[in-house]
Parts: sequence; C-alpha cells; structure tokens
Amino acid sequence: MKKLKEFIISFSGLKQGKHDFDFTIKNEFFESFEYDEFNGTDINLDVTLNKMSTMMELEMEARGTVNVNCDLTDEAYDQEISADLKLVVKFGDEFNNDNDEILVIPHREHQVDISQYVYEMLVLSVPLKKVHPGVLDGTLQSETLDKLEELHPKDIEENKEDEDNDPRWDELKKLLTGK
Repeated sequence: MKKLKEFIISFSGLKQGKHDFDFTIKNEFFESFEYDEFNGTDINLDVTLNKMSTMMELEMEARGTVNVNCDLTDEAYDQEISADLKLVVKFGDEFNNDNDEILVIPHREHQVDISQYVYEMLVLSVPLKKVHPGVLDGTLQSETLDKLEELHPKDIEENKEDEDNDPRWDELKKLLTGK
C-alpha cells in the first residue's frame, strides 16, 4: 500500500473547533490497497475534524455507489453504499491503533493519515451477498438466471407425494398401526 497524500490531514496549523474536509473517492483509491472487487466507484466522503486542546474527534460520513458484479448472475450493477465512522485521536508516547475507535499518535506528530480507516469503512459497507436489483424484482433477463431456473429442484410438494406413495413405506406403516 502506498501512502495517499490527500488522506493525510495536517492539524498543526488549525485552530480549536470544527473543520470540514471533502473527498471524492474513485477506484484508484482501492487499487492503491490492491483491492479489485469493485469495477468502479463514485463516493463522496465528508470528514469533520473537531480539534480540542488534548485530543481530536474525526467524524467520517461516506455516500455513493460502487459498481460490483452480482453473486448470482455475474452482471455488473451499481450498489449504493453509506457508511459512518467516529474516531477519537489522542496523543501519547507512541503510535497505537489497536482500538477501532481510538487512535493514539505521538505528541510530536502534526498530521493524521485516515486512508486505512476510510478503506475499511467503505469495504465493510458493501453487503456480503451482492444481488442485482433486476434479480430481486424479476426484470433482469440473463442466461445464468434461465439456467438456474432450469436446474432448480422440484417443488417440495411433488417430492412429498412421491414419498407417500412408496409401497415399501406402506408395509412398514401397517406394522405401526396394526392394520
């Protein structure tokens, strides 16, 4: 992973209070993390930095779309995503990012890199099972869907009728009822 300069926020010259930062995230951002699950992205990220005398609070809010392939049909579609993350930045003797919600940076630091947090927030905001909206509402026409329908197992009712009419079971049922 290479350092992404645009996601390094320099806070040393900022006054105490809230400061807003806006970012547009394209696919190159994910390529820098060697993540290739997205065909394309168009995400707006709003970051609010609340600088206080002893610590800082970062509030990140992302909204947009990622172009992904459907898990059922492999058709590409735009998946809407939204994600929020709150991060507390404290100052300490050494760097520590063991906690997901608290980042400790050395006293001598004058900037904070948020790229890893943004990456994780966005990747985790995509649903585990990606299904094309056309599959859900029945409007998507695809060879894959036709093949899945053709290979779909028989209805349970049809299988149940076959089980009820099996003469071997009828003889065993007679033993239970005594008839």
